[in-house]
Amino acid sequence: QVQLVESGGGLVQPGGSLRLSCAASGSIFAINTMGWYRQAPGKQRELVAQITSGSVTDYADSVKGRFTISRDNTKNTMYLQMNSLKPEDTAVYYCNSKGWTGWPRREYDSWGQGTQVTVSS
Repeated sequence: QVQLVESGGGLVQPGGSLRLSCAASGSIFAINTMGWYRQAPGKQRELVAQITSGSVTDYADSVKGRFTISRDNTKNTMYLQMNSLKPEDTAVYYCNSKGWTGWPRREYDSWGQGTQVTVSS
């Protein structure tokens, strides 16, 4: 079992910044890709950004130049620095991690519980 815990969400004014964190714990042998997804009311969950074990990153077009994803492999933790926030960034943000568990060795695909980000004046 691999557990993910997000933190850092909240209410911010347009143009403001927030930093989300996602900590992975449990029986982890290796973490491959980690990513942030978001889901706004009435919309499908969408990929915001992802980062590989080699720190190769990918972003949704809507957040390029404003959001930065990073990870600390020594702490099994991922971050999302969100700058120049817009009302349309309002959503529940979910952390995802894919990799391999410890013994018995098997692939995992885990999700966090989500953290609310609200951008409003």
